[in-house]
Amino acid sequence: MSPLLSPPALGLGTWKSSPGEVGVAVRTALELGYRHIDCASIYGNEAEIGQALAGAFRDGVVKRDQLWITSKLWNDCHAPEEVRPALLRSLSSLQLEQLDLYLIHWPVVHRHGVVMPEQAADQIPLEQLPLSQTWGAMEALVEEGLVRQIGVSNCSAAKLQGLLHTSRLRPAMNQVERHPWLQQNALLQLCQQEGIGLTAYSPLGSPSAPGQAPLLADPTITAIAASHDATPAQVLLAWGIGTGTAVIPKSVQRDRLASNLAATQLQLSPEELQQIASLDRGHRFVDGSFWELPGGPYRHAELWDETA
Repeated sequence: MSPLLSPPALGLGTWKSSPGEVGVAVRTALELGYRHIDCASIYGNEAEIGQALAGAFRDGVVKRDQLWITSKLWNDCHAPEEVRPALLRSLSSLQLEQLDLYLIHWPVVHRHGVVMPEQAADQIPLEQLPLSQTWGAMEALVEEGLVRQIGVSNCSAAKLQGLLHTSRLRPAMNQVERHPWLQQNALLQLCQQEGIGLTAYSPLGSPSAPGQAPLLADPTITAIAASHDATPAQVLLAWGIGTGTAVIPKSVQRDRLASNLAATQLQLSPEELQQIASLDRGHRFVDGSFWELPGGPYRHAELWDETA
């Protein structure tokens, strides 16, 4: 069987999945029929995911070439000489010989060894270590056969276009926050024009965000869900898939995993898609403000290349 050419439209996100839970969630997801698992070194759970994958392969639940597995390069490994060792650590943890997709996690750079910066000196400006330098080392991973495709995450249209002008291998994917309250239509259009896939993280919003009304309770979403005898989460996922993106909701509960997977069978009407299109408010649950440090090189507007 040939490897998958692109990620299945619905995958399992593993961000914030706790130790002791994520391995069971991955195994359950694979048994239910998930074939797309999204990982990252910073999540701190790749070793447990690797054990679950190895067990699923051993027990005949799924074959490696039936899966799409993504991981991501963390911010302190952007220096070209750190890229390959970072990938090899992820491959070792995941017990894999090759990734289907490897992403630059953020257009933000830390000094090597600084996982989360606490002061401006922990950060390196992109002018000093531009994405193009990191990208060159990412391209070498493809040429060596360690990864099949490479891409970016949390990347604005301007930063994406900058990479397109300097890269030998074009980005295959941009993974960004996307849901009806943050539709990012201009970015989606650019990706579609350039043949770049778009994966939506936080496709259900962020139900646990403090002080935030959940997207799952939006009256338009709940009304559409009721008309289909579906859940609001299924409507949100069907919208993401129906607008041409992959979605990677997170759950560690079997019933929720099954319900999310069933969203791939839900078809929204053009009228319903138009209703949801009207909900865009440019609202980020993951706004990147945690990268803003006093005297540091990163600011919210410049991170997203927005005017405000």
